[in-house]
Amino acid sequence: MAVWKFASCDGCQLTLLDCEDELPALAGAVRISYFLEASSDTGAGPYDLSLVEGSVTTQQDVERIAHIRGVSRRLVTIGACATAGGVQALRNFTDVTDYLSVVYARPDYIATLAHSTPISAHVPVDLELRGCPIDRGQLIEVITAYLAGRTPDVPRHSVCFECKRRGTVCVTVAHGTPCLGPVTHAGCGALCPAYGRGCYGCFGPSYSTNFPAFVPLLRRDGMDTLDVVRILRTFNAAAPEFAAASRAEEGR
Repeated sequence: MAVWKFASCDGCQLTLLDCEDELPALAGAVRISYFLEASSDTGAGPYDLSLVEGSVTTQQDVERIAHIRGVSRRLVTIGACATAGGVQALRNFTDVTDYLSVVYARPDYIATLAHSTPISAHVPVDLELRGCPIDRGQLIEVITAYLAGRTPDVPRHSVCFECKRRGTVCVTVAHGTPCLGPVTHAGCGALCPAYGRGCYGCFGPSYSTNFPAFVPLLRRDGMDTLDVVRILRTFNAAAPEFAAASRAEEGR
């Protein structure tokens, strides 16, 4: 197995290292050949499984991900950056040169692309694990499933299902709290609603969204146009469903 980093905060890679109880059981079946977050001792491919964190933001990234795909039997993207461009995809809605001129004393030294894009925009991806960061239970499920020769069992439903399963009272119905749970992919265990907060959408869009019907509910519960645009452009700004909805709201 190999673990690769592109433009990201390293949080999803750290999720793998956080699997302290599960890793010993996998150690006899999995050999991690490339994982710079954990070790500088690297082995050459090909790899049976590559986990890729981070988005593509430079031309060098474009070339590197093509190489990684070529030496990987299976390629799984992990986290919001790899699956939907991440927070850095906010650049997609403006002119990146504006940021360069403000942040860097010598913008001409910076080589970057105009957009932050998910890995799937450049190479075929076998599976996407959503989240900022990913859920370690889902990560272990993916690894063990491939070891067993079966398809990983990753849920396709929304966060609302997780709220119901853990017995959490709906924060929107009970308190009028704006919540992205109905349009957000499951995987977090409905953590925020369990503590009385609305979902922020960090696991990206679910497989069934209806924003024309959903956005008016956010407005009913106190959000204005700027609030709606901002919450849709937080963790998964480049996710097609969130991006389209935020552009539609911005164009009102």
